[in-house]
Amino acid sequence: MSTTSTTSTTPSGQKAPRGVFRRFESKFPRGLVIRLIAYLFVGHLFAFFVYLLFVLGGQNQ
Repeated sequence: MSTTSTTSTTPSGQKAPRGVFRRFESKFPRGLVIRLIAYLFVGHLFAFFVYLLFVLGGQNQ
């Protein structure tokens, strides 16, 4: 019976990290990923706030 490994080697001979997120992380710097998530969260929060202002402002008329 043969076993297969889920890790691969990089051109430098080091083992590549396993998992989908780790493969994504290896292409982009960690700080960029964290900023992207933060900006998306803050952007959606701001959009919700503006939407809430329109909804509440429309009820007062």
